[in-house]
Amino acid sequence: LRKVQSEVFEKEIIGRSPEVEDIKNKIRKMAEASVSTILITGESGTGKELFARYAHRLLHDEARNGYVPFIKVNCAALPETLLETELFGYEKGSFTDAKADKKGLFELAQGGSILLDEIGDMKQNLQGKLLRVLEERKVRPVGSSEEIPIDVTVIATTNTNLESAVESGAFRMDLFFRLSAFQLH
Repeated sequence: LRKVQSEVFEKEIIGRSPEVEDIKNKIRKMAEASVSTILITGESGTGKELFARYAHRLLHDEARNGYVPFIKVNCAALPETLLETELFGYEKGSFTDAKADKKGLFELAQGGSILLDEIGDMKQNLQGKLLRVLEERKVRPVGSSEEIPIDVTVIATTNTNLESAVESGAFRMDLFFRLSAFQLH
């Protein structure tokens, strides 16, 4: 079944270079190992999101199981406070405009994947909160005292050299190690 799925999903990836084939082979092996965190690095326009979707589909047997959530968020496009409420959700009354409870993207991705695009642009404060989510596999909505268990594959992409960002102090070393358990370039 995985072979048939792989052939169907690979049609979206049109490159046939040895490098592209190597990445697809690595993703197939990763899917067999059922990893829960993936880091995809590369220059802008190299297909990081396409490979992320390919990994998601293989990991979650989307061909057999039908739709499985694949939630995307651009970490560079939102201010830190908005990104936090988008990722983790919030409870009614937790801030001025919180008129009702709102589920976060991690909760909406339950059973599937969340793509954290341009993770290298995430601010330090939020990096610490994300690290906690990866370690504990729970999220706490803003304003809540309750934690919500999550079963989500976290796929992070970036065109930033995270090793350099770690050395300069712009990116947390512990988060980098947690994200890069399975890394593709």
